[in-house]
Amino acid sequence: METSPLSFVILNGKGAGHPLLREAVHLLRQEGYTLHIRVTWEKGDAERYIEEALSLGADTVVAGGGDGTINEVATCLAKVPPASRPALGILPLGTANDFATSVGIPEDFEKALRLALLGKATSIDLVQVNEDAFFINMATGGFGTRITTETPEKLKAALGGVSYLIHGLMRMDKLKPDRCHIRGEDFSWQGDALVIGIGNGRQAGGGQQLCPEALINDGLLELRIFTSEDLLPALLTTLTNPGENPNVIEGKSAWFEISAPHDITFNLDGEPLSGRHFRIEIIPNALDCRLPPNCPLLG
Repeated sequence: METSPLSFVILNGKGAGHPLLREAVHLLRQEGYTLHIRVTWEKGDAERYIEEALSLGADTVVAGGGDGTINEVATCLAKVPPASRPALGILPLGTANDFATSVGIPEDFEKALRLALLGKATSIDLVQVNEDAFFINMATGGFGTRITTETPEKLKAALGGVSYLIHGLMRMDKLKPDRCHIRGEDFSWQGDALVIGIGNGRQAGGGQQLCPEALINDGLLELRIFTSEDLLPALLTTLTNPGENPNVIEGKSAWFEISAPHDITFNLDGEPLSGRHFRIEIIPNALDCRLPPNCPLLG
């Protein structure tokens, strides 16, 4: 007989063997919590594990990993009918952990796991891109995408989020803007974009606040376009005087459509997607997520 609600913990294989994580799982099991641990090896594993979780009546599925793992688990959960859909818990195990950091998930494994199991389940939005791609945190396009998709794995492992910035500075000579047309509700812009951020969450690339006013439960996306040839001064000016930068275009909408005369790449929570046309649309209240009571991304 179960002594507590049953929870599934889906761990990315890269971080699954951490000794402090094992301690946290052991402690909570001693307290009577029923935890099933599953480790992913390849794409598609999370979907199979969620089917198993549903068959056993789990009330929570915890995504243990970085932004890509959270994205994969969240996307699978959003496809489950609401009546039988478990809540999403978050256990940060990745390099950057942009979504987990911005919503206020503790870094301590025990505290994070406890929150993932016991935190209040709150409805949050998910974002669909074209027919079958999704993101929970942010889509980044342009130069910023090239940094995060090209940053060497060894640099990421050694330096964490700072590695993206360092690698970006090393590649400043490669700056090339993407010509595109972006439309939304009461929004239209055409020009050359160096960096495009479309946020459900606020930060990407290891801590860069690209969409600082985004909320994950307001039914809206926040858009930011950096157009300046002088990218570094533009970023620094934005951090200090965001309202005074002529090189930053901002917008909010439940959807955005982006078209370009050539292929451009968007990074969706770490997964690159290339094409010439993107329809990016919010799915309101797509899933329930266990978040801290003072989560800054809730409206």
